[in-house]
Amino acid sequence: MTTLTGPSVPAASGRTEQLVILAHGYGADGNDLISLAPYWQRLLPNAAFIAPNAPERCDVGFGYQWFPISRLDPVEILRGILAAAPIFDRFIDEELARHGLDETKLALVGFSQGTMMSLHVGLRRKRAPAAIVGYSGALAGAERLADEIACRPPILLVHGDMDEMLPVSRMHHAAEALGAAGLSVRWHVSRGLGHGIDPEGLELGGQFLMDAFAGSLMAAGA
Repeated sequence: MTTLTGPSVPAASGRTEQLVILAHGYGADGNDLISLAPYWQRLLPNAAFIAPNAPERCDVGFGYQWFPISRLDPVEILRGILAAAPIFDRFIDEELARHGLDETKLALVGFSQGTMMSLHVGLRRKRAPAAIVGYSGALAGAERLADEIACRPPILLVHGDMDEMLPVSRMHHAAEALGAAGLSVRWHVSRGLGHGIDPEGLELGGQFLMDAFAGSLMAAGA
């Protein structure tokens, strides 16, 4: 099975007590999201950050992809996620073991395709991560969630209302489906933002992670 690698940033304090795994979007690589680490380190000095490159070279000739996208067809997207999920899931296990941590000290952060991967894999693990943060993404296979969900971590979704790749309605649909499955979901719409992350979303994400690791965000059903 493919082994994922990518850039990482050690805990600023020198003590790794939390782990943040950042999953990038289509056509990018780990360097794209590892750039978030310096912004969040002041809030999370004991967190290590790692941003794996997705398992496949991108179809368009640059960067990486978690799965191919020829069109935003829900069936095609779910098929791709199901193929990539075991690879990402194993990477999470390996990184937790390497740092000697469990899921209570883990956060998954995704952008676009990476949000789809983080939601799919994170909600099907036996133990809930401390948090999942998803930027500019979507929820694949919402109709399967009730039968497959294994844990209910707190979730934050952030999306631009001018997103030209994945319309903001994808975030609203995701929040509705996740809430119906019994999850605690917060969401935020960044006004005037396209397919990206703005300073407001960055600040909200950092605060959410800090609160999650501090234990002030309880997983649903906990």
